[in-house]
Amino acid sequence: MSSSLSSALSGMRAHQQWIDVIGNNLANSNTAGYKSTRASFSAAMSQTLNYATAPGAGTGGTNPSQIGLGVTHVNTQRIFNQGSLNSTGRVLDLALEGGGYFSVSNGNESFFTRAGSFGLDADSNLVDLVTGYKVSDATGSSMSIDVDSLFPPQATSEVTVAGNLPGVVTGPLTEELTSTNVFKEGTPANLTSTVAGPNIAGLTPNASYSMELKANGGAPQVINITASAGGVIDLNTVATSLSAIPGVTATVVGGVLDVVTDVAGADATLKFSSGSPNDLAGAIGMPTALASGTETPVNAASELNDLTANLADYVPGDVITISGVDTDGAPINANFVYGAGNDGTTLQELVDFTSAQYTDATVTLNSSGQLVVKASTAGESDLLLSLSDDAASTGSTAWSTHSLSVTEEGTGPDEVVVTSEVFDASGVARTLTVTLQRQGDLSWNIYAALPEGQGTVLTGAENSPLTGMLFDENGAPTSLGGVPKDIVVQFPGTNGPQTITLDLGTDGSFEGVTQFGSQQNIAVDVQNGYSDGSLANLSVDDSGQIVGFYTNGQARSLGDIGIASFNNEEGLEAVGENLFRASVNSGDARYGTGGVLGRGSVVSGALEGSNVDTVEEFVHLIEAQRGFQANARVISTVDEVLAELANII
Repeated sequence: MSSSLSSALSGMRAHQQWIDVIGNNLANSNTAGYKSTRASFSAAMSQTLNYATAPGAGTGGTNPSQIGLGVTHVNTQRIFNQGSLNSTGRVLDLALEGGGYFSVSNGNESFFTRAGSFGLDADSNLVDLVTGYKVSDATGSSMSIDVDSLFPPQATSEVTVAGNLPGVVTGPLTEELTSTNVFKEGTPANLTSTVAGPNIAGLTPNASYSMELKANGGAPQVINITASAGGVIDLNTVATSLSAIPGVTATVVGGVLDVVTDVAGADATLKFSSGSPNDLAGAIGMPTALASGTETPVNAASELNDLTANLADYVPGDVITISGVDTDGAPINANFVYGAGNDGTTLQELVDFTSAQYTDATVTLNSSGQLVVKASTAGESDLLLSLSDDAASTGSTAWSTHSLSVTEEGTGPDEVVVTSEVFDASGVARTLTVTLQRQGDLSWNIYAALPEGQGTVLTGAENSPLTGMLFDENGAPTSLGGVPKDIVVQFPGTNGPQTITLDLGTDGSFEGVTQFGSQQNIAVDVQNGYSDGSLANLSVDDSGQIVGFYTNGQARSLGDIGIASFNNEEGLEAVGENLFRASVNSGDARYGTGGVLGRGSVVSGALEGSNVDTVEEFVHLIEAQRGFQANARVISTVDEVLAELANII
């Protein structure tokens, strides 16, 4: 019976130890990074009553007969399952998703933990907030974070420009004036009487003769002539009456009456009609059919006196006054003197003379015969021209019917302006203005400028722009390989000039500057300079790299948190404070960064929770309690049996 007492006692001890394990797990169910422990039992040696026998010639073999002697000891194993990640929002609270351990050191020994509740001490060392031990980096050395140093400035060396330049051309345009009507060369309408004179006889003495004339589309005019007592009409008298009608000149030449309009061209007409009761037109033989002038396009040899607009023929010495304004606002006043020995007699000579008076414009006749004044330089202009006849001149032309008006407004070049903050070598911010200006050949010039007092543009200024940027019909650049892109500036207080390269894209690509039909939306995409900056905040990426973000918008690595892995992590020895130490059976720690070679990814702003399954632990607690009770009942039963034996005595 003593063996049964010993077995029951060992069972009670084993279940008590199991309860201890369960209690420890439940106690740490909310401990960050805690890994639960499980208990397992080992049976003690058995008492052999009969040994096994081998089969014989006439009998079979027998199995051994044994009685167990209870539980010898309880073994425990650490469960390294992943715990849940609980967000804290604190940057230096770190968790591992996957395998591995954070490493901390007290200066003499390294320890390992899954609870990454870290922070900075007064010397900027990264430490475990629970123990104060220093956190190890990816090489296993203690690490500190430089939170005091400034991020050094960087001078701008490249500015990337991207976006769209407008495809619709609104400038540069040159101002152009065009005359309202075209100039034409022509002849007047002309009619000649057929009855020889100058005295027309055989008419009714003292009788009144009449006829009607409609000239140049005007109202009909009645001419009345009274025959003499001898029945005679003098054609000179008729000529005098006709010449009194506006627009008509009549003369007697070679004994016949010649009537001609003062104007030439298709608008020049003559139409005589018979009068009554005595017809003058019939008496003098004046045709009653409509007579019209002729007109043809002007040419280089067209005489001024042959123009349809000519009202009276010019004679040598007559003056045509030229008045106007050049593109720069300078007044133009000149006199064209008519005559073969003077300035000329043809329309082309007048045009050439007028053109010579302008310094920034040309005067020409277009193919239609219109007078055209075109500025030589694009941009807004005060260009003007008018022609008139001097009051003392004999000849005259209806210049007012050929007045000039603006047919194309002069405009400056299309411009797109973008600005960018750039930095000199000491980190001082400057404002760089980049202007893209369309040229007459549809290429674009680029030039830069700085505000007064902020520096000088040495290369790429308005007077020395970067030239030649062209686009194809699809809006892609075609010449960037040959366009200079370096702007050289001198900032005050710096030792030498600074070169800033413009990145405009690639020929044939739509990733940089384009030229589509839409409106412009070009802008500076990025520039690579910055001022000095102080540390603003930290972040930790999934490899454990600590990244500092600075007030100048830059970031840099401040160190790599080390992640340790082991050949046999179950061989680690717990030492309290959420820490483990390596043992002879865990193997040495292998340091590196997170996310490689089996090491888990680092999660910033979270802590790993305990992996204790509370429900499972309570089930095990019930099992342990029942096991303890059963072993206690064995002892009480043996006690009763022993009491019965005592009673027998």
